Amino acid sequence: MEGNTAWLLTSAALVLLMTPGLAFFYGGMVRSKSVLNMLMMCFGAMGLIGVLWVVYGYSMAFGDDVGGGLLGDPFEALGLSGLMGGDALSTTGFVAFQGMFAIITVALIAGAVADRMRFGAWLLFAGLWATVVYFPVAHWVFAFDNEDSGVVGGWIANDLGALDFAGGTAVHINAGAAALALVLVLGKRRGWPKEPMKPHNLPYVMLGAGLLWFGWFGFNAGSALAANEIAGVAFVNTLTATCAAMLGWLLTERLRDGKATSLGAASGVVAGLVAITPACAFVDTWGALSIGAIAGILCALAVGLKYRFGYDDSLDVVGVHLVGGLVGTLLIGFFGTTNVNEGSVDGLFYGGGASQLGIQAVGAIAVLLYSFVVAAILALIIKYTMGLRVAAEDETTGIDEAEHAESAYDFAGGRGGRAASVDTGATSGNAKKLEESKS
Repeated sequence: MEGNTAWLLTSAALVLLMTPGLAFFYGGMVRSKSVLNMLMMCFGAMGLIGVLWVVYGYSMAFGDDVGGGLLGDPFEALGLSGLMGGDALSTTGFVAFQGMFAIITVALIAGAVADRMRFGAWLLFAGLWATVVYFPVAHWVFAFDNEDSGVVGGWIANDLGALDFAGGTAVHINAGAAALALVLVLGKRRGWPKEPMKPHNLPYVMLGAGLLWFGWFGFNAGSALAANEIAGVAFVNTLTATCAAMLGWLLTERLRDGKATSLGAASGVVAGLVAITPACAFVDTWGALSIGAIAGILCALAVGLKYRFGYDDSLDVVGVHLVGGLVGTLLIGFFGTTNVNEGSVDGLFYGGGASQLGIQAVGAIAVLLYSFVVAAILALIIKYTMGLRVAAEDETTGIDEAEHAESAYDFAGGRGGRAASVDTGATSGNAKKLEESKS
């Protein structure tokens, strides 16, 4: 028991690291005048959702069902009542672990609206969406019936029987659908797509992808909730699929554009991580390789859909997370096998027929539609009350200065080096004169 709790708490810490990793991944992809805002949107989600989770979010997600498998009782563990101290160590570990899922899911949405959404409007949307979408959907997908305690869980996990080991539906399809709705209500960035909006710091992007990959081992293997063989399967499959996805994305770039890019490598890593998330404990090595390669190729192609259909998904949340989540969730119906996990099912390629594929599709579409519709409603309400976008002038000059009164880089400061150090007497004299003039 103690070993399992230690692994769960370690995994929770790894998952928390994913959000700063995401902040750098996203932050490197925006222009220099928007990087602080992108970091703040991710860190803001950490603070806000962390509070909501312990106050009522955990209870809504994992409390006893209050009707039709749709919602846990929000008052059952209000403020984590009855869960802190005593014999509840393993429970509090689970609370912490799942709380990190809630944080990263909300933060994922931020990349779609980079450069143009007011920070206050973002926090309001994030809190409302978490409350009416993420917490209930987590109940649908992650809350299993407990015959010993009599607790009833969510409809996707128990009644439908869709498989989602670590969040293909609850996290990635959920966030991707919300991102698409928010983008459509918010509108395009000024100048997009005619004006070039290249990443300002590709090393940040690569660093962020590396941190995400590292933390994702806690995300997937930690979802076994024990230090056991299932955790090992999830760990190895997470490595396998991600490597295959990166190669698949780079190959697609090479054939389509003539070059394999660092941005493509980082994006391929994330696409593979997304796709293997729901399937990591339900497929063997060949399934993981196939899911990763397919996701890398399809997501690389999907990011171009925004130009064809005209929606400005700034950092490809739809193309990577919505599409990648759908790929991984649906492919369980093809590659699932009981050879690695008795809790899995045999998919179409392992003699199990197409029934599980249909079940996976129902779960995925239900989450997609619910998240999209509710996110659109919330965005419209905020748009016509407090407003969603920064002013046109602020968007042009930079959202960092407009929303946070800061800039990421001080280009006007001293450049250092020998020139800055010579003639120290003159420099000191000038500084003294400057101080006297100020006084």
